[in-house]
Amino acid sequence: MTASGVIQLKNILLKYGNYCAIDNVSVDFKEGEFFALLGPSGCGKSSLLRIVAGFVEPTSGEVLLDGKDMTSVPARHRPINMMFQSYALFPHMSVEQNVRYGLEMAKLPSAEIKVRVDEILETTHLTSMARRRPNQLSGGQRQRVALARALVMRPRVLLLDEPLGALDKKLREAMQLELKRLQHDMGLTFVVVTHDQEEALVMADRIALMRAGKIEQIGTASELYERPASRFVADFIGRTNFFDGVASAGKVGVDQLGTLTGDVAAEGRVTYSIRPEWIRLFNDRPAGYDNCLEGTVEELNYHGQGENVMVRLPGQTQLVTVLKPANQATPATVAYGGKIWLAWNGQDARVLTR
Repeated sequence: MTASGVIQLKNILLKYGNYCAIDNVSVDFKEGEFFALLGPSGCGKSSLLRIVAGFVEPTSGEVLLDGKDMTSVPARHRPINMMFQSYALFPHMSVEQNVRYGLEMAKLPSAEIKVRVDEILETTHLTSMARRRPNQLSGGQRQRVALARALVMRPRVLLLDEPLGALDKKLREAMQLELKRLQHDMGLTFVVVTHDQEEALVMADRIALMRAGKIEQIGTASELYERPASRFVADFIGRTNFFDGVASAGKVGVDQLGTLTGDVAAEGRVTYSIRPEWIRLFNDRPAGYDNCLEGTVEELNYHGQGENVMVRLPGQTQLVTVLKPANQATPATVAYGGKIWLAWNGQDARVLTR
């Protein structure tokens, strides 16, 4: 294995006529990590996964596995397995038969097949369901069968294309943790494609956020959330509030709001970003904060874990969102149509130049 990654993609370009699906992408997937390709529909993440799998050959660029060029190697000859959103289980076969099918096609000895199937059924908590057929299973159970069928082949890398998209919210959250547990226990490299930023934040060791065929930023969940490289990243990962302004002398001037302080190293047009959870609410102008703005409460949205307070500030077309946690007392009384002060410190804001 190379020092940089078990799989290396170098300058991958994929074009269909005049349309560029992937535009000069380079990225490494490290040994034993859970990597997420994240982005909106049509950004190129699934196409990139299919290039890694060998189902699509890039227009140009290289796919390296342990330092060896695999760009033109067919999918069946790569030590990589792929799990699709549809699961593609054989409906006439039992769980056990579905799982052992790939091993039988590989003509492994029957004794080894039995050992490997028994092990993976135990690992994925499917032993008690071994004789059931797919139509007798829940969505989450079918997902685990598809996962077991892929893992039993002991691939160097497992690719997962929107693996949880067909599940309801509660089951999807449970399976996110299950996938992470299996990946950790087995020590395999997982690469997952998802459009769900929460899913990527929960599961992945590192995330590549894609946009229009390019990678906007690669990093850990906390790096993308706390130190976004662009307005697109800040907006896609979680929720945030934006103010357009002009940076000068370490401050950002915003029309009708005055100057805002933050981590300002740039000069000229910038976007000032502050997350809802970093803003505090007060009925009177508070002391001890770098930034204080007065506005009017226009909406209150309760969501169980807390309340989103939507505030109109002078000259701003977008409402500012403030998170008021349900389990934390606030010194402010919040009411529809009431005046409210918003306060935060400059160290919690981000100033973006693109």
